[in-house]
Amino acid sequence: MSLATQETRFLRDAEAIAAQIPDGSLVAMPPDYSLPAMEVVRALIRRRAKGLRLLGVPVLGLCADLLIGAGCVAEVESSAVSLGEAGMAPRFTEAAERGEIRVKDATCPMVHSALQAAEKGVPFMPLRGVIGSDLVRHRDDWKIIDNPYAAGDPIVLAQAIVPDVGLFHARWADSAGNLWLGRRRELVTIAHASKTCFATYESLREGDMLEDELLAPGVLPSIYLTGIARAGRGAWPFGVADVYPIDDEHLLAYARAAKTREGFQAYLDEHVLRRAAVAS
Repeated sequence: MSLATQETRFLRDAEAIAAQIPDGSLVAMPPDYSLPAMEVVRALIRRRAKGLRLLGVPVLGLCADLLIGAGCVAEVESSAVSLGEAGMAPRFTEAAERGEIRVKDATCPMVHSALQAAEKGVPFMPLRGVIGSDLVRHRDDWKIIDNPYAAGDPIVLAQAIVPDVGLFHARWADSAGNLWLGRRRELVTIAHASKTCFATYESLREGDMLEDELLAPGVLPSIYLTGIARAGRGAWPFGVADVYPIDDEHLLAYARAAKTREGFQAYLDEHVLRRAAVAS
């Protein structure tokens, strides 16, 4: 991360984070099961963000579908975009079919490897698994070379991906600006690889979690964070373990509504635009 020496800033709220994400940014976001910063996603829609390029680490869900439907996205690179058990991501599907966004097909190992190259400061990462697939023909940034240590052994090089912005949610922050991410190691990779990294959190713990032997293994040090802000229920409609559950009924209702542009707009009016107005 290029701003690793910058002290983490405690920002006012999710709106303040959204204001720090420039239009056109390459934004790395986690899957729905790994705490996307949904309150920031809604804030980006409210500020009418444009031209965002979304990177799924390694897949995308509701966060992408909302942003795409709201006209905030120009490009998506991901292994998949879906609503999981709620079905297909309708706004993504329609936009992709109509050519309204650019879609770069990827695989989970390629996304992780490309980010790992960035976090290690190297230009590429070698791996196997996609040789012979159609994907390689459509990706100029994936190169097949001969293994220099074994003749006749091809290997793929994944070019490093350096996101402009990493974005996710966490359960805890502490007074030192660290975040507790638990076992969600993809969030750590996002933070390490990105030029800047922003996160929301549920609640603040006093002190320094890095000094707690039990918590420290799941802590992302503040040195990798550009700015953080408290957002209670900031992952909703997804859940945070031992805090609040996933709202399956809401996800199913969204999937039904977003099948049409009119239904999607009605959803935005009620749950993104009007919800913010009531809260203010």
